[in-house]
Amino acid sequence: MEKTIIDLEKAAQTLKLLGDKTRLKIIGLVSEGECCVCEIVEVLQMSQPSISQHLRKLRDAGLVKEKRKGQWIFYSLDQDHATYPIVQQILEQIPDQREKLRALEQAGLRIQCD
Repeated sequence: MEKTIIDLEKAAQTLKLLGDKTRLKIIGLVSEGECCVCEIVEVLQMSQPSISQHLRKLRDAGLVKEKRKGQWIFYSLDQDHATYPIVQQILEQIPDQREKLRALEQAGLRIQCD
């Protein structure tokens, strides 16, 4: 199996972005599926503008991708990004953030953006 070498600049940028606790949590939330901004706001108990700003940084770096469904934008982890192996390794070392989404859903509080 051939090892892929990641560009040093891209690796540094990814690590810098994920050095922020909020962005790290967001990456964990979107790591295996789409999340709407409103769901992330609910889970992290932060303002929508603040969450949107973090998502913009992650999107601009290519770590997350967005898909519009009507008036809503859903975010997911871009597994094709060059630094995805770094992100994957980090996610394996932190608590599973998706549990928070499941807890919201079980409590009947998962927001439906339809």
